[in-house]
Amino acid sequence: MPLRKSAPARRASEPAIELGDLNERLGYFVRRLQVWIFQDFIRLLSSIEISPAQFSVLVVIAANPGLSQAELSATLAIERARLVRLLHRLEQRGLTQRLPSAGDGRRHALQLTRDGQSVLTRAKALAAQHEAGLKQKLGAERYKLLLDNMRIV
Repeated sequence: MPLRKSAPARRASEPAIELGDLNERLGYFVRRLQVWIFQDFIRLLSSIEISPAQFSVLVVIAANPGLSQAELSATLAIERARLVRLLHRLEQRGLTQRLPSAGDGRRHALQLTRDGQSVLTRAKALAAQHEAGLKQKLGAERYKLLLDNMRIV
């Protein structure tokens, strides 16, 4: 799907719909880009029954074994109640486990299981395929510029 600066193409018999002030609103186009990117990512990850949020959780846990739920919640900006449900689903699938923390009995240390590591390996391959498609559609220079500028948030 190519990036557009105006509304989607319409049939010749239909009048063009102008975006008006939306053409000058960064938030509008960031959201459109996010939807466009997520549709493709969701499609690819669906083959292994992983959502983009679950992918993010698995990646961060793998990079930080023993991370607490609170730390994970803050890092990914996921509401704690939503994260608990997400972790519960991953745990039910045997991909993650919550172990008592050695330093603080009130918190859980998160880690991937062997199955979780295997699923993450497959998910990372799909994510790499997704990113390669983005680079191709956006162009390598625009892709790098967007990525570099989005890291400020």
